[in-house]
Amino acid sequence: MLLRRPAVKIETERMTLRPPVHADFRDWTALRDASRAFLTPWEPTWSPDHLSRKSFTNRVYWANRSIKGGTAYPLFLIDRSTQRLLGAITLDNVKRGPAQSATLGYWIGAPHARQGFMREAITAVTHYAQKEMDLSRIEAACLPENTASRGALEKCGFKYEGVAQSYLQIAGRWRNHVLYANLRLDRRGRTDVG
Repeated sequence: MLLRRPAVKIETERMTLRPPVHADFRDWTALRDASRAFLTPWEPTWSPDHLSRKSFTNRVYWANRSIKGGTAYPLFLIDRSTQRLLGAITLDNVKRGPAQSATLGYWIGAPHARQGFMREAITAVTHYAQKEMDLSRIEAACLPENTASRGALEKCGFKYEGVAQSYLQIAGRWRNHVLYANLRLDRRGRTDVG
């Protein structure tokens, strides 16, 4: 018997977090294009067809397959009052078994930055991952100089764990990243010894 995973939809105070659909193409393309200068210093180099309909269609298919397979949960941030796309957040690399962990990635459109939307989304997805999915560890990484991203993670309860050398190719170069994690049962700094 094939298990069907429930559709993922998370409600926050101001947003609905839900998987992308084909009808999001124009909004996604417009926001990504308008935010290009804001986003590209922090992201892998965009392919020449990054903003094409075919590329977006592939993104939607990947999202659906990943959610059905339980390996990733890509979600768009939709402002409930305006129904506008604000950005996206993805719980990726979901590991089961003894690990029970996942990696968090996200972006916010330039017009919506520094308004608390991403903190709200990170908090909601972390809660969903720990309470609904029973994950123990949520990891995130960002460039050391990305103070906005570091601040958002820290305000959401993520703790700094170290530096990963040459972690990802960003803007065409292998870059070190600072690593953060949010643990469901955080025992860091505590010991039963002595």
